[in-house]
Amino acid sequence: MSFKVNYTAKARKDLKNLPPDVAQRIILSINGIRDDPYTNVKKIKGTKRHPLYTHRIGEYRAIMDITEDRLLIMVMETGHGTKIYRKY
Repeated sequence: MSFKVNYTAKARKDLKNLPPDVAQRIILSINGIRDDPYTNVKKIKGTKRHPLYTHRIGEYRAIMDITEDRLLIMVMETGHGTKIYRKY
């Protein structure tokens, strides 16, 4: 089964601030992992109860929450790899 992809308001704002070609590449890449999201992501260390995952798209990253029981990928944040991990 395929997972549904949702974006938070923060993630949508991040995508709007990126160059259009980069934003499109990120969206296409995230849609490409809908069938098996765990193959192209890494768990972010330090999150205990509900792990977050990072998906690499070139120099950019997407921080995601994957909910297995609802088949949902929630994109929390997107941005350049040098700045995205500062909160986590």
